[in-house]
Amino acid sequence: MPRPKTLEEPEHGWPLGWGESLREFRTHLAVERGLSAHTTSGYLSDLNHLAAWACEQDLPAVSLDRDQLTGFLVTQQAAGKAPRSLARMSSSLRAFLTFLRLEGGGGAGPEAVVKPPRPPRILPRTLGESQVAALLNAPDTATPLGVRDRAWLELLYASGLRVSELAGLPALSVFLDEGFLRVTGKGRKERLIPFGQGAEVWIRAWLVLRSGFKPRCPELFVGQRGEGLSRQHLWRMLKAYARKAGLRPEAVSPHVLRHAFATHLLDHGADLRAVQAMLGHADISTTQIYTHVHQTRLRALYDQMHPRSGDT
Repeated sequence: MPRPKTLEEPEHGWPLGWGESLREFRTHLAVERGLSAHTTSGYLSDLNHLAAWACEQDLPAVSLDRDQLTGFLVTQQAAGKAPRSLARMSSSLRAFLTFLRLEGGGGAGPEAVVKPPRPPRILPRTLGESQVAALLNAPDTATPLGVRDRAWLELLYASGLRVSELAGLPALSVFLDEGFLRVTGKGRKERLIPFGQGAEVWIRAWLVLRSGFKPRCPELFVGQRGEGLSRQHLWRMLKAYARKAGLRPEAVSPHVLRHAFATHLLDHGADLRAVQAMLGHADISTTQIYTHVHQTRLRALYDQMHPRSGDT
């Protein structure tokens, strides 16, 4: 038998029909399915591991059965693959076996791939209300730039905007008297988001000063030369204010403030559907992860405060 190739060698060099099958699968992904080079590369990276294992077992590409596929996934798990990596690898196997079946292969179909255990849910990091208060108080509001920064920090927390949405927010999309803003988010979908008096006060203060920066763009928040603020600039300033507030910079980001917005709303009894609408989530299941954060916080509070929480 020809020697097995290493993972570093191109996939078309595998023996036992693997090279030809993987080469044709790559073409299928790129041409027929129109997947990006990055996605295609991810599929082929997983399948190179399968090809290496199969060639060591002297197994041709078109004749794998359920037990063999399960054996491969077991070896990957034993090698220390994380649950999310195993889930992605299972998806790659199903796509490849679907392709082989369409091409008339006689081996197992995609249904033969054992569904891996669900990856553990990763709860979003968030900040407590006192930590957010310290962050909001960090800018020096005796200066025009400090007023601006207090305003965008207040609005970021008050609205749950994505940092890209905040950076591109036109001044004319903020309706102060009505207490809401209009934003265009992912998929060019428009949504209306209310915000509170805290944000309103500081936005009004900033608007008094904004004209002095001679704005050269429609964005609400501008820099010293009148240009719009980039996402990267907002990110860097947020890290600097986190340090000033005594928080770990690595634990603070625009997305963490977005998580805090959602979590604190739920802590105070907000309806999940309302939070979904404000966040701009198309699927309620995306928003439901915040209920897990909320329940975790309730559990911790119960364990801390209930007189019999430690009894068995």
